Amino acid sequence: MNLTIRSERAEDTRRIATLTGAAFEQAEHSSHTEHFIVDALRRAGQLTISLVAVENDEIVGHVAISPVTVSSGATRWYGLGPISVLPDRQGQGIGSALMKAALADLQGKGAAGCVVLGDPGYYGRFGFNSQAGLELPGVPGEYFQALSFWGDFPVGTVHYHASFDAVE
Repeated sequence: MNLTIRSERAEDTRRIATLTGAAFEQAEHSSHTEHFIVDALRRAGQLTISLVAVENDEIVGHVAISPVTVSSGATRWYGLGPISVLPDRQGQGIGSALMKAALADLQGKGAAGCVVLGDPGYYGRFGFNSQAGLELPGVPGEYFQALSFWGDFPVGTVHYHASFDAVE
């Protein structure tokens, strides 16, 4: 696999939307609006990190990271997601490569930490775990996880940007 991870470019946006829609099309626990969310984050200037995985000039994966707010006032916290890989390329390490690159980039930007909503078995491999006192309303605690780059974990309720409510 000859995979390159790079920042998104303006000409990538349509391909990212198509890829993200396809990646979540059959996902059981999906709103099926993930591609709208990425576009809304981009329009709102909230994509802190937007990386693509490219193989043979084809975009095969994408990851987005955007700021979140914590009710305690903790700063420099971000939310990872959505992360997308073409359905026929899942399970080949592309998502892991995107995760590692995005988290390294985020840490390099001075972030305090990152939260994610998803499968604990998958995200735990990257150091994410649920934290008592840090919650996302309406979500079982084990599926809302955090990774601290330095310092203590914040306590409070996390809120994602309004773009996560995008439906078109």
